[in-house]
Amino acid sequence: MTRRILLWLAPLTFLGLLFFYPFFRILAFGLSLQTFKADNLQLVFHVLLFTFYQAFLSTLFTLLIGLPCAYLFARFDFHGKSLLRALTTVPFMLPTVVVAAGFNALLGPRGWINLGLENLFTGSSIPFSPIPFVGTLGAILIAHVFYNTTIVIRLVSNALSGLDPKLEHAARSLGADTPRVWWHVTLPLLLPSILAASLLVFLFDFTSFGVILLLGGPTFATLEVEIYIQALQMLNLPLAALLAFIQLLCTLIFSILYTRLSTHLAVQSAPRQAYSHRPGTIREKSFVFAFCVFLFAFFVLPMLSLPLRSVSRLEPERGQQTSVSYGLTTDYYTELFINRSNSLFYVPPIQAALNSLGYAGATVILSLLLGFPAASALAKPDRLERILDPILILPLGASAVTLALGFIIAFGRLVISPWVVPLAHTLVALPFVIRALQPAIESIPERLRQAAASLGASPFRVWQNVDWPILRRATLNAATFAFTISLGEFGATLLLARPDYPTIPIAIYHFLSQPGALNYGQAMAMATLLMTLTTAGILLIERGRLPGTENLF
Repeated sequence: MTRRILLWLAPLTFLGLLFFYPFFRILAFGLSLQTFKADNLQLVFHVLLFTFYQAFLSTLFTLLIGLPCAYLFARFDFHGKSLLRALTTVPFMLPTVVVAAGFNALLGPRGWINLGLENLFTGSSIPFSPIPFVGTLGAILIAHVFYNTTIVIRLVSNALSGLDPKLEHAARSLGADTPRVWWHVTLPLLLPSILAASLLVFLFDFTSFGVILLLGGPTFATLEVEIYIQALQMLNLPLAALLAFIQLLCTLIFSILYTRLSTHLAVQSAPRQAYSHRPGTIREKSFVFAFCVFLFAFFVLPMLSLPLRSVSRLEPERGQQTSVSYGLTTDYYTELFINRSNSLFYVPPIQAALNSLGYAGATVILSLLLGFPAASALAKPDRLERILDPILILPLGASAVTLALGFIIAFGRLVISPWVVPLAHTLVALPFVIRALQPAIESIPERLRQAAASLGASPFRVWQNVDWPILRRATLNAATFAFTISLGEFGATLLLARPDYPTIPIAIYHFLSQPGALNYGQAMAMATLLMTLTTAGILLIERGRLPGTENLF
């Protein structure tokens, strides 16, 4: 018991000071009498209503696209299936600023599609930026579908591929056609997985911040965006605390519903290999071809537009106001190192990149120092561990903006310290680090430790020669998780980072918010660099993932 208490001491102290204490400060601050005014309550009602509205629409469109895709991956074998499945997974872990910049490069006012239409219809009555995208509800919905389709694909396709095909064969032998088999046999078995995926997608859409701020703007203010506006722009901390409390309450309810529903995800599975086949009929081949083309275009084009736009110079042709000539350039990348205005208050983008790397390095160290003892305790769970295990996941139920607001309310002027940012990043990354380390620690055979100790090895030699060779890959995996999460974190950093210590996501946000082709090009260049680093981290995580933990997160 003493050993287990010592293992839990550092992680629980960290969570108590940086999560529970700020949470209760938000609770006390947001429920004060001065916040319950008619104007405040009216604002809260409208913001909450729109938050539910956009989350519902985003979830509905995600299901409309995700369910056929889940059927595609579960029931058909085709060339490039594993690659296409990986392409649908990458967007889920990309930073929001990268996704926003990608869609901006494709569909924004200076995006490829609008520029192409302008050139195509030169001299006609077509207005500038024929397709309005940025600043619309459609941009928010498309970006949310882009992010969360992989949730539906993974949860539903895993359940569908595990169904025993004998159930469908039995229904068909009794005279049921394909629609009746789907409605009376397949759908009831898949319903728990569909509901769980819907709740998880709704939760992510409900707490979305970066997508709405960057693509929707303040016109489409959700709870997250309004918390940011009230805290940093209006300096109305009591109202921001009230909004944060409502947001925490809603996400807690959704998290409880998802946790209870996820316990019923077990469906009748086939004891043999998953039931999938090559498309045979014309209808099956058309279905597979159409959805493969759609998925490739939907998931690849926004990310491909980003690096292409970062090396493209677009200049008006001589004598033409709308026609544009294209050329390749590296100017946007070289400008990242230049302070062209020679301003004392200007932070070059390369410095923002160095700040991000410094924050990410500190996050890795803190996450591993806190994650190892907690994962070691969870590797041999007892009653204490079963109680404390769900507590470690609680920071994932709160949005990054709410966590940052809790820091501001709880610690006041202390938040101006640069160390606050990696502390907030560690709070978000710690559950992932623990879940990455725990299976590896559990897999260490106790007999190897006993054999090494019986041969005279000290505890440190036992750890060095027995534990570490087994834990090495999992440690790299956990460190990459923490590094990638810190590198792309936007919501909490926007509220907590000092102006003289910006990160890459904040620099991208500022460049996208400013007019001028040079600012836009620098935003594309920085977003490309961040996408490259994040994608490399994702690939390293997938390569180093332990067998049997594919659906761990």
